[in-house]
Amino acid sequence: LVKHLRTDREEKYEIVERWFLKDLEMIDGKEADTDNPYFDMHFQEVCHLEAYSCASKYTFVRTLNKLNETYLKKDLKIVNFDETYLNDDSIWSSNNRDCLVLMRICFYASNLLCLSLCPLS
Repeated sequence: LVKHLRTDREEKYEIVERWFLKDLEMIDGKEADTDNPYFDMHFQEVCHLEAYSCASKYTFVRTLNKLNETYLKKDLKIVNFDETYLNDDSIWSSNNRDCLVLMRICFYASNLLCLSLCPLS
């Protein structure tokens, strides 16, 4: 857990708490239907956390999931997250997923707009 400190024009990051990935039992995104940065990480105790944004929350969870798959291969429960944005095999997957999602949404929206403006003959 990193704490962000800002004094005058200087920014500092301080490590407040550390956990082992092997001790993580579950990640709860609270509500999959809403855009919120809050989530819980369940160890022996529950840690209530807030990410910088919803996109950073999903990026963090994707990273934890990938680390788990690569090194531990244990059953990590991830609940109350939209599966579309967590899976690598989804149409939204990329190394820069958050930007790609926005680009694809804009592309589809512009296509719909163009199609709706085309006259029917």
